[in-house]
Amino acid sequence: MTDKPPHICIDVHSHFIPDAYRAAAVSAGHMQPDGMPGFPPWSSELALATMDRLGIETSFLSISSPGIHFGDDHAACELARTVNDCGAALKAAHPTRFGHFASLPLPDVQGALEELARALDVLGSDGVILDSNSGGLYPGDPDFEPVMAELDRRAAVVLLHPTSPDCPVCKPPSIALPRPILEFMFETARAVTNLLLSGTLTRYPRIRFIIPHAGATLPVLADRIAMAAGILPDMGALTPEKILALLGRLYYDMAGAPVPRLLPALQSFADPSRLLYGSDWPFTPEPAVVRLRAQLDAHLASDPALLANICRNNALSLFPPLR
Repeated sequence: MTDKPPHICIDVHSHFIPDAYRAAAVSAGHMQPDGMPGFPPWSSELALATMDRLGIETSFLSISSPGIHFGDDHAACELARTVNDCGAALKAAHPTRFGHFASLPLPDVQGALEELARALDVLGSDGVILDSNSGGLYPGDPDFEPVMAELDRRAAVVLLHPTSPDCPVCKPPSIALPRPILEFMFETARAVTNLLLSGTLTRYPRIRFIIPHAGATLPVLADRIAMAAGILPDMGALTPEKILALLGRLYYDMAGAPVPRLLPALQSFADPSRLLYGSDWPFTPEPAVVRLRAQLDAHLASDPALLANICRNNALSLFPPLR
């Protein structure tokens, strides 16, 4: 690849793999995280060189699945501090190239609240990343209410990221697919549905959630999820119309394969000013990122303003310091 894409991008969905994190995850048994062959190579030098080739001006770094909690609260708090310190140092060293979403040691709520305050007040993180489930508890669970209240108080940006389902009775299909292929998409839908039907999105409207992979399965399930408000008891003021409106105010990144089918479905309810670019590098290899970006460019060739907004302008509105 010799020519940069026509639009310089701000990438809200990219990952980093510090050596200390890689060692901790492998030590905890995640040699093949989520059924993938292994952790891909990563270094800040490799990231910057890849960003230059891809025409990415700024990447917001986060720790991907399997996250940082491997069963021990104290170890998870220590690992959160380690990876968040690393992310903050990268941002400080390259302030125009890197942003950072801090990891929280959920389901340890007190540890998460302490690390949230440290990350946003001391380290200057741009937001946080939450897994689709933490030890089987989904965002919107009553146990996580203090964390949601604090995120709302701070009007925090939250990247919601899928992880493997916590399902002791799940059986792998006859063709063993890495869980990012299918399960991650349904995990995202489970997490957002729980936020919706628990009333979390209504109670805490100031949290700015970024939903990855163009909403995963949400665009094709939105009407079915909305229908629940007319069927289930105790939904209160939550109507089908309200559910669709709540889905419409979320942010969505374009990581994965949003075109040609998923993005049009997402556009049926999403606010176009809340669509963002995401590469998912390095877990999505560079050749795939190039191919997916070319498909997005071709799909939106007739609407260059929307393409420019997705690639860069909408992120500038969400993260004003980038201006």
